[in-house]
Amino acid sequence: MTMPGHLPAGLAPGMRVVIRYLVSPGGSATDALGVLLSRDEHRCAVETRRGPVTIDLSAIVAAKQVPPPPERRRAPRPGTADGSSTGGV
Repeated sequence: MTMPGHLPAGLAPGMRVVIRYLVSPGGSATDALGVLLSRDEHRCAVETRRGPVTIDLSAIVAAKQVPPPPERRRAPRPGTADGSSTGGV
């Protein structure tokens, strides 16, 4: 479990992470999901789908490593119900 205001030592740049942090002191929280770009003693940076996010360590509520995103499914091919080939000639 993450101690509030702390980024676990095991989280290193290049890992896919989710970090929950406070938007304003005592306010609501939000999540940053993406690749950890950097970290130092005061802040960390995460590359999200919307762009890089810099987070003050004092605002962190929870953080952990997460698995890679699932592969995107391809759309079915036209003319088949499930996208598979009919196999006939």
